[in-house]
Amino acid sequence: MQFNIPTCLTLFRVAMIPFFVLAFYLPFHWAPFACALIFVIAAITDWFDGYLARRLKQTTRFGAFLDPVADKVMVAIALLLVAEYFHAWWITLPAATMIAREIIISALREWMAEIGKRNSVAVSWIGKVKTTAQMLSLVALLWRPVEWVEAVGVVALYIAAVLTFWSMFQYLSAARNDLLEP
Repeated sequence: MQFNIPTCLTLFRVAMIPFFVLAFYLPFHWAPFACALIFVIAAITDWFDGYLARRLKQTTRFGAFLDPVADKVMVAIALLLVAEYFHAWWITLPAATMIAREIIISALREWMAEIGKRNSVAVSWIGKVKTTAQMLSLVALLWRPVEWVEAVGVVALYIAAVLTFWSMFQYLSAARNDLLEP
């Protein structure tokens, strides 16, 4: 395995996960800010490692595998922590929906790759907008410094949930013929 800057950034993001969770549970008034800050740093490294991998032509198979895993684990843990904090169905339902979508689409992409049709379920612009809304909501709901930021986080969470369904159905529709083939 070859280590390069993008791969090191992805590994750094994975290493941040326990600190992110620990910050969430710290009994200090600054803990929500620290938790949200770690999440923001992880999101920035996600964008930056992909950019550098393409720009420096340092894409690797290991990086292509680890990057989406690191992203999905970090987001799933953030959704679980937010659901635990609010302990309300109206937060848990969209969080569970987003986690389920990630599992479904990951399985779909893996299966499509096995049959040689991975490109038919490539990332769409809706997925990118969903990710942006999801990141905004998670930063706001992890930090929650004042009520209006929390409200923005909840609205963004629901926008992300709607886009989650939309993009999931878009991916499933693109793979429909292959899925339903006898």
